Amino acid sequence: MSLTEAIITYHDLLTEPMAADTQGQLDDQLRLRGLFFGDRPLCTVLRPRFLTPEQYTFMRDGIRPLLTAFEKISHAAVADREFRSQFGLFDWEESLIHVDAGYPVHSPLSRLDSFFVTEGDAMELKFTEYNAEVPAASAYNDVLNEVFFGLPVMGEFLRHYAIRPVPTRHSVLHVLLKAYKQWSGGRAPTKPQIAILDWQEVPTRSEFELFLQYFNSQGLECRIVDPRHVEYRNGALYDGDFRIDLIYKRVLITELIERCGLDGPVVQAVRNGDVCMVNPFTCKLLYKKASLAVLSDERNAPLFSGVETAAIREHIPWTRVVEERTTTYHDLPVDLIPFIHKYREQFVLKPNDDYGGRGIVLGWQTNASGWEQAVQTALETPHVVQERVRIPNEPYPSIVDGRLQIYNRMLDTAPFVFHGEYVDGCLTRLSTDPLLNVSAGGGSTVPTFIVEKRDPR
Repeated sequence: MSLTEAIITYHDLLTEPMAADTQGQLDDQLRLRGLFFGDRPLCTVLRPRFLTPEQYTFMRDGIRPLLTAFEKISHAAVADREFRSQFGLFDWEESLIHVDAGYPVHSPLSRLDSFFVTEGDAMELKFTEYNAEVPAASAYNDVLNEVFFGLPVMGEFLRHYAIRPVPTRHSVLHVLLKAYKQWSGGRAPTKPQIAILDWQEVPTRSEFELFLQYFNSQGLECRIVDPRHVEYRNGALYDGDFRIDLIYKRVLITELIERCGLDGPVVQAVRNGDVCMVNPFTCKLLYKKASLAVLSDERNAPLFSGVETAAIREHIPWTRVVEERTTTYHDLPVDLIPFIHKYREQFVLKPNDDYGGRGIVLGWQTNASGWEQAVQTALETPHVVQERVRIPNEPYPSIVDGRLQIYNRMLDTAPFVFHGEYVDGCLTRLSTDPLLNVSAGGGSTVPTFIVEKRDPR
């Protein structure tokens, strides 16, 4: 099936009246369902992202061996301090990664951020970051699926094409309950009371409300809880009179420690095994940008199977921790710092522990002196350098100044990972900025559907 043909068909259906009706309904639904990032609407375009079944299968198959490789390096890091040094942990992080989570998987809820370039039958998939700590947007994605199914233009499109969403909220819940069951060992209530844990003022609170509604619909007691408001007393964690059995952690560990300290009630309760928390403190290892460097560094090649090695070579861009050393680049020896100085337009610098696109320096958008300063900063504070990858673009329609406009936007592909084992569903973000990060400002999130042409018979 031609994906281009499906996109053209969809756009052709957007006559001026149809586009106006579709935009009006989209605006109403975004307000009704609280689909905002802070005060910005989550979606600003009139078309969902389409993937063919072949593209979706290629993505899922490519990820599977990477997941075993990620889990392998994470467990190796916990067991071996020397190996762990590659991740660039701070002293306070070292004190947390040995806290027993009560279940074996280090990042049971995660999301891989990638760029997926397709040209005819050729497909290139490169994963540039692993969001292994607090993967967001699963509930947003599910509700956007529902919104787009009801848009006027979709009603006409469905006459020509069959589309399939891949919902994810249920998998989030199953991961939480599986971890809780393993943690409790049958000694705790079978229906845990859940706290969605993050700061009251974060812009993603609207997504927490969606999860709250979903958990309640499944018969589970749940609250959105600010870590500053909890108490640890009598061997349990409480928000007022609400006993917390299971934490769905959306707060970043770094921010939790900065604001509440290593002796805060959440850390104490988790450390003492009096509350189950997903993801656990060990997820910090894979959240570090250096985790991709550990995968792609030739020094670690003996750790991986042949299948894992092939997947790393195909899907992980060349990544190294920024330091004075000799390494290899496409199997040739290079002196790292002079090499990245000389070929800056091929590379991007990323802080080892940050999010939202903060601190990222794109070599091809930086002059020589700016890059030199960025490399010096990267030598002084933990950073990685990563090879530039191709960024795909697709045409998306939107209403601008009352008129329909269709123009190309860059897009990323961020599949959700569950139990550290499999992929279901995919976040897609659009932007005119190559950072493609909604939390960095601007951009748009769209639902992702599997599309197939209907049999005319």
